[in-house]
Amino acid sequence: MSVPAAYLAVLVIWSTTPLAVAWSSETVHPVMAAWLRMALAAALGLVLVRAFGLQLPWHRTALKSYGYAVLGVFGAMFCTYLAVAYVPTGLISVMYGLSPLLSGLLGQRLLGEKPFAPHQWIAFILSLGGLAQIFLDDLVLKGDGLPGMLLLVAAVILFALSGVMVKRVGADVHPLPATVGALLVSLPLFGVAWLLLDGTLPTLDFSSHSPWAILYLATFGSLVGFVCYFYVLRHLPASTVALVTLATPAFALMLGSWLNDERLTASLVVGSVLITVGLALYFWGGRWLRPSHRTA
Repeated sequence: MSVPAAYLAVLVIWSTTPLAVAWSSETVHPVMAAWLRMALAAALGLVLVRAFGLQLPWHRTALKSYGYAVLGVFGAMFCTYLAVAYVPTGLISVMYGLSPLLSGLLGQRLLGEKPFAPHQWIAFILSLGGLAQIFLDDLVLKGDGLPGMLLLVAAVILFALSGVMVKRVGADVHPLPATVGALLVSLPLFGVAWLLLDGTLPTLDFSSHSPWAILYLATFGSLVGFVCYFYVLRHLPASTVALVTLATPAFALMLGSWLNDERLTASLVVGSVLITVGLALYFWGGRWLRPSHRTA
């Protein structure tokens, strides 16, 4: 696989995922759309696990890892799918940009990682300012966006916590079986949530976006994107891969405005820019602020 092609695939998939999430629930209840996505992804993943000759372990440590991964697979995705009814899809990508900062904070508490450097605290405060700017937007304060924003905040917290806890368990499981195991464990939870919130069998309207978006998310959003991401991580520096996190919010906001007629307000744009700048400062601020030393 070409590294540039894999990198481009990650950029495209991550940029289009928020819009695909909204389209998947166009004619299907959001929780059912998420359930179908995870079920299809799990089925495809099982085929790949067998094709690559991998094992899907069910020992105690693996189950513990799957359980913590479900915080992200079910918890974060459940909140995200419900949030798309209230907020622009591009905002999903912006909010998930906060996850490295939250992971850093949680890592200090739960993994004993080193404290933030001064530039990382500045980045964190700057990103919180961007989040506050978005919360002050008229779409949130005067419209119906507040539930969506609160759901997204919960989603990002669960997503970051999930990653830190999986790292803490440290199960020696190949990434593909680990993902499939987490997907399988999450399926009953999506089923219970669907029964409680809806409970009516969906009718797939193939003239709508929903079935095609679900298929796209199951194939690309949950598997191809995952494989490409880890392939890129293996061949490129982490700082280069982090550029995807900075680029996808802008693309996601533009796609939502262009293809889904979503209104972009000044507060939303300013808040998104502040979060993106904060994220850039978090990753590369130490290099930018490090004084240069002349050699004799």
